[in-house]
Amino acid sequence: MSVALPAFPLPEPTPEPEGVPLCDVAPGAAGVIESVDAAAAIAGRLLDLGFVPGTAVRVIRRAPLGDPVVYELRGYRICLRRSEASHILVRPA
Repeated sequence: MSVALPAFPLPEPTPEPEGVPLCDVAPGAAGVIESVDAAAAIAGRLLDLGFVPGTAVRVIRRAPLGDPVVYELRGYRICLRRSEASHILVRPA
């Protein structure tokens, strides 16, 4: 005898982002920007600075106390605070 189970829709697994926050990338390591996930004003500013998905980025060095960090992308270097870099997801290169 078989028992029919009610047909409840199973929740779809939410895909985990494969990237890591840029603030967690070690100095000397490189990656490719996957996304910028922030409020409109912050995201707009980061995009204007060149942190566009698909762009290669490399961590140059951290300040002695760990914040801010110098990044290199698109042929120039820029310094971001940890709070700003946490909104940028990168895929290790």
